[in-house]
Amino acid sequence: MSASPRISLLGTGALLFEAPGETDLPTQRRIWSLAREVETWPEIREAVPGMNNLLVSFASRPRRLDAIEARLIDAWAAVDPLPLAGRIVELPVIYGGDGGPHMADVVAHTRLGVDEIVAIHSEPIYPVYALGSHPGYCYLGGMDPRLATPRRKVPVLTIPGGAVSIGGAQTGVSASDGPSGWNTIGTTSMSFFDALRDPPALLQPGDSIAFRVARVIR
Repeated sequence: MSASPRISLLGTGALLFEAPGETDLPTQRRIWSLAREVETWPEIREAVPGMNNLLVSFASRPRRLDAIEARLIDAWAAVDPLPLAGRIVELPVIYGGDGGPHMADVVAHTRLGVDEIVAIHSEPIYPVYALGSHPGYCYLGGMDPRLATPRRKVPVLTIPGGAVSIGGAQTGVSASDGPSGWNTIGTTSMSFFDALRDPPALLQPGDSIAFRVARVIR
């Protein structure tokens, strides 16, 4: 028997739908499809895809939450994966050096050399699963499991925008200055968020990132 979705209330104005199974692209495509379906419901104000989940906020509090929950579960069973075909944005990365202060920690954990890490990290095309954490930040899929490195026990108080990091089984690029518990291995230059741009976020779910090696500093 397949696992069932998990639904939990977030205060009185929203709920969180969590998909069963692994966080992978086929599941995420179903999340995107579910978001489009749910946003057409008159009682729903917004449906925001997350990593393997969907945040659903109400236009007005429904009289029967169980009816909404049952409708969500039925919709999840019926939706087909949405194969969004977005842009591929290439990001030139300077790996190591001052912009990659935790490269040595990734080397120590993975037992791979710097050149191997750079080659493996810059090989895939990384799909954007969802936006979150801070404006313009992309949650990416597709990292090679050989690079998986636990998050830092003591977070760094400030990393710059454009920091390319690894946290657990994921990689990502900081869209602005801020704290982080991930391992920064390089840096890139790109404006991921501009409030005057339409849309403000450079990338959307369905787009992809390709990391290109600009330089390796040992």
